[in-house]
Order: sequence, then structure tokens, then C-alpha cells
Amino acid sequence: MRTRIATALAVLLLLLAGCSAGGRTGGGPITLRFQSLAWQQESVAATKELVEEWNAAHPDVRVEYVQGSWDGVHDQLLTSFEGGEAPDVIHDASDDLADFAYGGYLADLTDLLPARLRSGIPESSWETATFGDGIYGVPFLQEPRVLIADAGRLRAARVRVPTPDHPWSWAEFRQVAKRLSGPGRYGVAWPLKEPVSATLNLSLSAGGRLFHRGADGRVTVRFGAGDAVVARTIHDQVAVDRSAPASTLGSGGSDTLPGFFGGRYAMVPLGFSYRQQIVQQAPKDFRWTVLPAPAGADGLVQGVSPQTLSVSADCPHKKEAAAFIDFLLRPKNMVRLALGDWMLPTGTQALKDPALHTGKYGWATGTALAARLRPAPAQSVRGYPEWKDKVATPAYQEYYSGAIGLDALRSRLEKDGNLVLARYQR
Repeated sequence: MRTRIATALAVLLLLLAGCSAGGRTGGGPITLRFQSLAWQQESVAATKELVEEWNAAHPDVRVEYVQGSWDGVHDQLLTSFEGGEAPDVIHDASDDLADFAYGGYLADLTDLLPARLRSGIPESSWETATFGDGIYGVPFLQEPRVLIADAGRLRAARVRVPTPDHPWSWAEFRQVAKRLSGPGRYGVAWPLKEPVSATLNLSLSAGGRLFHRGADGRVTVRFGAGDAVVARTIHDQVAVDRSAPASTLGSGGSDTLPGFFGGRYAMVPLGFSYRQQIVQQAPKDFRWTVLPAPAGADGLVQGVSPQTLSVSADCPHKKEAAAFIDFLLRPKNMVRLALGDWMLPTGTQALKDPALHTGKYGWATGTALAARLRPAPAQSVRGYPEWKDKVATPAYQEYYSGAIGLDALRSRLEKDGNLVLARYQR
């Protein structure tokens, strides 16, 4: 009897040891699951190559590449966290981290990241992934919003071509769009299927903030004069000047490209990474250029929500996961990821790479904007995803289409929005 009990206890202890090892089987290598959201062919290839290089150099810590998707990633991650099946290393965007960080689903990386990585990324970028006293993600790729323009149309209209040193103001941009318009042709097309982040991030140039944190730490929505500049410009281009079509307001960026190539639109405000699609899809004789977004009272400042790498709070091998992140984000590797995604790296050393300063495909224009990028206004706001989906998106869509006026937009964002945020700040 004692022998059977002792044997059973020994088996139980072995089973418990196997469970607590988390990712190590039979004394073999540790396995870390890395969910990547890379989707462009070059980006996926670059990420997989780096994983293979890590595995070749670290036989005791094997990384398993898991392909994720940006579509519905918040709900997918929430389900995996609550089900105890979250990846060990998580690719996401900084504006999606707040609820996960405050909810205890992500590991605090403050004491896990090496000094090289901490010092190699500007503090303004670290702010995008800092919640309370902890760091819950490593920001590594960022994407300014730029104007992709038909170079032939600009030349024919004899308009002043802006540069990062001498950008258009929002008022000048509106006048240029009118000048580039004509029968069946528009000066600009705004693809605003997701209007909130575009509006809020561009509004930083005009002093817009929208979210205001009080001394007690509570956040409230206040729609001020600076918040109205970009919103009013878009509204007036669509509803007053007729220099922008209402038909693209519900479209994604890719949906506007055929019309852009066909001469229907002279300019399209897009994320920097859309250049890859344009290179792949534009007719061979189509000449296009990259221009900085318009500047407001605060210059070319705009908000960004960098892509991030985080570690799950349930990961049993956090030090190894942090070491893998450090490897992925060495300056040369960060450049490879940036080139693959057609975005900008956050790292100061990586940003110096000559490949990011060429005039070809507008790389130099985008890199010149890097120093003006700031954390998106909603970065640390709990409840932002619900506020965006239930309040802000429909309100901005109705305002841009002309269904409601500016006062109604302000009321919806403030009154309805603050009711949503209040539930997350009790």
C-alpha cells in the first residue's frame, strides 16, 4: 500500500513539474509562442527570417511563429487571455494595450528590458506603452500620416509643393484642394472608414487634445478649438467646397487607390505604409509623390500609436521572452522590420540607416517627420475602444457626411463619451 502511495505521489510530482515548466517538454528546449500581426509579404518574410535566426542561435529557447491578424485582434487577445491560452510574445498596437495592462494580462517589462533597448528608443515612444508605473510593451514601428499626391496634377495646377521644412497650413491645404478640383475630379479623397484615430492624431498639429486628465487621474472629453480645426477642414471639403467626395468617407485607404491612379483624386491622406501598395499597383507611367500632412499652430506634430511587442503575464519564461524581443529589435533588425512593413522604426540608431533617407518612394519625407511624432491622444485612456466604436466613430461619420453640425458633434463626443469613460474609472 505504501509503495503504491509513494509511486502515485512521485507520478503526481512529475506531472506538476511538467505543468510548472510551461513551454519546456521532457527536459527539452523552452518554447515561446510569438503571435505576429505582420501581413504584408515583405514584412512576414522579414519577421520569419528573424525568428529562424534566433532559433538557430538559441537552441535552448525555441520561438514558434504564430500568424495573427489585425482584424479583431483586441477581442481575439481578450479571449485568449481569459482562456489561459495567450501567446507568450504579443504583437499589437500601443493604443490597444491600456485595458490589457490595467487588467493584469500583460507583464511589466520595466526590469526585464536591457539598458541598450531602453536607451535606444526615445522617451516619447516609451510613453505610448507606459501605464501607471509600468511598461507593458516595446514600441518598435511607427507610421506618420502623409499626403500621397499625383505629381502631374500638382505641376499642372502650379501649386506650391510643401516640404517638411515648409508644409502647407490647414487653410492652404483647403485652398489647394479646391484648386485641384474640377468636373468629375476632386482635389482630395478622405478614406475615413476608421475616422477617429486619423482625426485625433492629425488634430495634435492644431493643438487638439480631446482627452484631458485631471489631478485625480480621471480622464474627460473636452472638444476645444484645436480639436475642431481638422474636423472642420474635412467637413468643409466634403460639404462646402465639394473638393472631396462623400463617397470615400466609408472607405478604407486601399479602396481609394484605383480612383487616385485614374485621376479622380489628386491627393489621398494615407498611412506611410500604403506606399508599398502604390508601388505594386500604380500604372508604370503614373508619377506620384509623398508630401507631409498639413501643419497647424503646433507645426507638423501628429499622434501615432506605434506597433508594440509585449509579454503575457502568464508567460512562465519572461526573461527569455524579453531577450527574444531585444534580439528582434536590435538596430539592424529593426531596420529590416521597418523596410518590410514600409514604416519607420522608433529606434534612434535604426532611424539613421541610409536606406530610410533616400528620396525614392518618399522615405526621406517620412523619416523627416519622425521627430514630430507624439503619443496618440487616446493612448492611456481606459475604455477607448468602446468609446471609439460606440460614440466617436458614428459621430464623426455623421458630421463629415453633413448629417449633423459641429455643435452636435461636440455634444455627442463630450456627453455620450464621458458616460462611457466614467464606467471604466469608477
